[in-house]
Parts: sequence; structure tokens; C-alpha cells
Amino acid sequence: MPEDPARGPAPGRYPPIADYAFLSDCHSTALVSRDGSVDWACLRRFSAGSVFARLLDWERGGHFAIGAVDLRESRRRYLDGTLVLETTVATGGGRGRLLDAFAMRRGGRERPYHQLLRVVEGIEGHVEMDVEIRPRFDYGDMRPWVRAASEPGAFTFVGGDDALVLRTDADLELERGRARLHARVSVGAGDRLRFTVVPQPPHLLDARIGSPDEVDARLDETVAWWRRWSERTSARGPYAEHLRRSAVVLKGLTCAPTGAIVAAPTTSLPERIGGSLNWDYRYAWVRDATLSLQGLGMAGHAEVARGLREFFMRSAAGHAEDLQILYGAYGERRLEEFELDLEGYRGSRPVRIGNQAANQLQLDVYGHLLDATYHWHASQERVDPDEWSFLAELVDTAAATWERPDNGIWEVRGDRRHFVHSKVMAWVALDRGLSFVEETGTDEPRAQRWRRVRDDVRTAVETHGVHPVDGYFLRAFDTEEVDASLLRLPIVGFVDAGDERMVRTVEVIKERLGVPPAGFLRRYRADGGGRDTDASPNAFLLCSFWLVDVLAMQGQTREATGLFERLLDVGNDLGLFAEEYDGETGQLCGNFPQAFTHLGLIRAAAQLGGGRGD
Repeated sequence: MPEDPARGPAPGRYPPIADYAFLSDCHSTALVSRDGSVDWACLRRFSAGSVFARLLDWERGGHFAIGAVDLRESRRRYLDGTLVLETTVATGGGRGRLLDAFAMRRGGRERPYHQLLRVVEGIEGHVEMDVEIRPRFDYGDMRPWVRAASEPGAFTFVGGDDALVLRTDADLELERGRARLHARVSVGAGDRLRFTVVPQPPHLLDARIGSPDEVDARLDETVAWWRRWSERTSARGPYAEHLRRSAVVLKGLTCAPTGAIVAAPTTSLPERIGGSLNWDYRYAWVRDATLSLQGLGMAGHAEVARGLREFFMRSAAGHAEDLQILYGAYGERRLEEFELDLEGYRGSRPVRIGNQAANQLQLDVYGHLLDATYHWHASQERVDPDEWSFLAELVDTAAATWERPDNGIWEVRGDRRHFVHSKVMAWVALDRGLSFVEETGTDEPRAQRWRRVRDDVRTAVETHGVHPVDGYFLRAFDTEEVDASLLRLPIVGFVDAGDERMVRTVEVIKERLGVPPAGFLRRYRADGGGRDTDASPNAFLLCSFWLVDVLAMQGQTREATGLFERLLDVGNDLGLFAEEYDGETGQLCGNFPQAFTHLGLIRAAAQLGGGRGD
């Protein structure tokens, strides 16, 4: 992809975001570059302090690189239906491959291996690889103490409350002063070298891990685990493979022990290279997680719904008024935001840990949660009394708060406003609550009041949220601008996609928010008065998939299909998508891979006939 030297360090440092592959065991995550370097890894928990973070500071962050010497050609793919990465290389001396994965097992929800596997294989001739293992704990802040263990080929890395055990059948050299291991290794046809990394408590180190036979068996077990899961994916049509890949990505972003779905495995990958819109997305947003749940349901994996619903109920302690807009993947509530003294990806600072958006007011969360729960129960099972108590409180809270201004779906950090999308999602909460009552015959004395408030919300939106002359829906009551989130109105059933106001809204959104040359959409644009200073000029890929969805609903199938296929082209060679796309440089931007984008792809594919669509 092209590089703009005015926006960051010179080429050679910080590969494009699209160069990375994603690994996960539904506990830990890692990103592996096209060159075979693990440049980002958080082990045991999605939001744990990184042990490799060269992605955010090339010199200080740490990495685990296995790169071919005299490389002539390189190809990579995920083994079918898995998150097992295969990188095949051709050198002047032969051909080989590198297999990367987190070990998976039956029962891994309760008893995970927490084990990164890296296997080098010779295919023909002889291939040489340079290996460098250089962990840096706590986001690069701590250089670990490295020691050789008594087990053959085992080493320990210890510092603070972090520790790793590495074991290999390669002959590595320990360089204590630089806290690294390195070697040049060679494999011939049929040869294998294994590397395995396991996080452990520093006071309970056990180097008896990762014998060659064990690594081989766990790699086979991992491939089988992923394929069993993927076999249950329901997909058809020309976009079936894209849908399957996105479903696997969403599964990889699911926290197995709790059922939470995190927005992305990374922090502070910039929305614009060199800019300051850099956020920590390693948490479970009510909005993102429930939409991801719907995407997985469309792909045939509705089994994740119960775990996610129970996660949010537990996290809010069963009380709707205590519901936050996001939590840690284990239900953590205090996600204080602070900045690290790191260079940032291609000089994009600040690097943030935590997310103060947890303290925002976002009125759409009640509607997202009620909508997802309603669709689940409509096809699966009835609501039990405890769950109904929680859901009814959500409806009550939406009824009590809908008239307040809020921070909106895009988490604007300026003044709160009367965003139309937020009002509509309050309407959704009331509407789905009433649907529960009507369809289950529940004796609910509050239903009459909910019905009255639902009508009041609609009246307010149709009175203050529609342009009085041009007849399109507005971003907020106090503006004439539009917002791509308005594309959600027909998706959630507030208005028919063919309604004249919605048709006009789509036209205005395309005109004002379209990003040339591909016609993708940004979320919104600044509308003066010093507001919306955090408006990114890049295309927000989820919004572009929403446009596909609505165009298809309006019968504009040819335009929808063309846009969808242009969107597919901006994913990387592994079918992974980031949050945003910079049309000027042709680069993916923002945290990666992004659940939002992949769920949008699944829904759009289903709308175009590529999935079950239920």
C-alpha cells in the first residue's frame, strides 16, 4: 500500500495495519506481521498489559520474530475454517512454512492452554530463518529478567507481576544484557522446529511445557477445534467465504469464560495516521457486542447469545440503572483512561489505555440490548422471571431518560446533544418491551405507560428530527446535518426503507458523507460552532456496510452489490478489516480487526443473499 512520508516514520518501520494477521484462543490475542513477527500480544486476558508491543513503539515495545533469510516470495492464509495462520516462504535455498496459532481444546473455556504455538517446517531444499524473541512487559515499560531453565530448550522471562516460559527444540543464544534470545536456524524438507510461549505467575514458574510431541499434538487439536466450530456456520451464495471468515473473527473476539465480545484486540491504532484519535477498544461495549451477537446469529451461531446476555446482567448486578455502556471482558467497571509514553503507531500519539467513554451517557444501549434479546427469544426460548425483571427495568430506564441529551453512538466527547439515533433506539427499547408483553401474555402494569412514551418518542423524532423543508432525517435536533447512524432507522424498524424521508436521507448521506473515489461513508462531519472536532475524515467501514444493507432493502440491488464488492476489496489478503479506511493512502486505519466492521459485513452479505438472514 502507498506510504505518505508526511504522516509518520519512514517505510521499514511499522508495516501497514493490513499487513497483520489475527490470532486468538478466546482469552489471549496476538497480531503477526506478514514478515512473521508477533508485534502485539496480550496474554491471558484481552486487556492485559502487552508482552509484545512493537506495534506501538518500534524500539521499546518488544516482539517475537521468525523471518526467512534471502526471501524471494511469501504467501499466507488461514487454514480453512480456523485462526491457524500458515505463511509459506520461498528463499534462495528452498521452501518452508510457518504455522502460528493459540492452542485450543475442548473445555478451553474453563481450562485453556494459554499457549502460543509457532512451528517452522521445511518443504523442500533448505530454508534459513532468523529468530529473535524480545518480550517487553507492561506495554514496553519493563525489560524482563531472562534465564535458562533446567528443562532442555526452556527459558523464563520475569518482571513485576508478569512472566513467560518459552520452550523450543531450536538452539537459541541468550543475550542477557539485551534481554533477548536469538538464532539463525535451518530446516530441510520434513524438518520441524517448535516454539511455544506460555504466560505464568512469576512465583509459580514451571518450565515443563511444550515438548515437540506436545506442540505437534496441540496444533492438530487446534485445527480440529476451529473446524468443528466453523462447520456450524450457515452461509451460502457468492459471499459465503467472506461471511465464514468474519464469523471466525467475531468468535476470536469472544471471551470464552464470560461470553463478552470485545470491540477489537488492540489499543491506539489511529483513526488517522499521525493523529490523536487513538482509543483502547479491548473492552465489551453493549452496542458493539449486541450487534456482533446478531451477526453471529445470522451466521448460524446463536449459541453465543445466552452467555452475552448473562454477562451484561451480571456486570450490571441485575439493575438496569447501573448498566454502563462498556465493561472489561470479565465485567470490570472501572476503566480509567491514561496515556503511555510510547511513540505510537507511526508516530500517532497519544497511546491510551482504558477508555473514559465508560462514564458517558449513551441512550442507545437500552435499545440495542432489548432488540438483541427480543430476536433471540423470538426464535429460541421464553424469558425467565429474573431476566424479565432486568429487561423491564431497561425499558423503564429508556422511558425515563429518552428526553435527555447524550453523547451518542459515536461517543462524542464534547457537549451532549439530542441525537436522533439515540432517540430512535429509546423507541426500540420501548417497542421491543411491548412486543415481549404482547407476544408472551405477560401481565405488565407498566405497558400502558410504555406505549404512551413510545408514541411520544416517535412524535419528537418526526417533529424535531426531520428537516422541515427537505424532508430528511437529521443527525440531531439542533442541526441540519446528517449522520451515517441514521441508516439504522429502517434496519431497526422505526421507518420503512422505502419511506420518502428515508430515501431522501440516504441521498443526503451519500452526498455529504461519501468519501471519493469509492463512495464509502464517513460517520459524520463537523457542523460548526466548535463542535465535532473529533470528526474523522476517513471512511468508517461499518457505516458503508449499513449503506449496502439499506440500498438492498430499497431494492437498489445493483448499487448495493457494487458497493459491497468494493468494500470487500479493502480488506486485507486474509479477509480482515479495520475500523476505517483512508482513501487517500489506500490504508486501513483504526483498531484491528474490528468487530463492528465484520458484523456489518455479515449482515450486508445476508441481505444480499449470502447467509441465513434470520
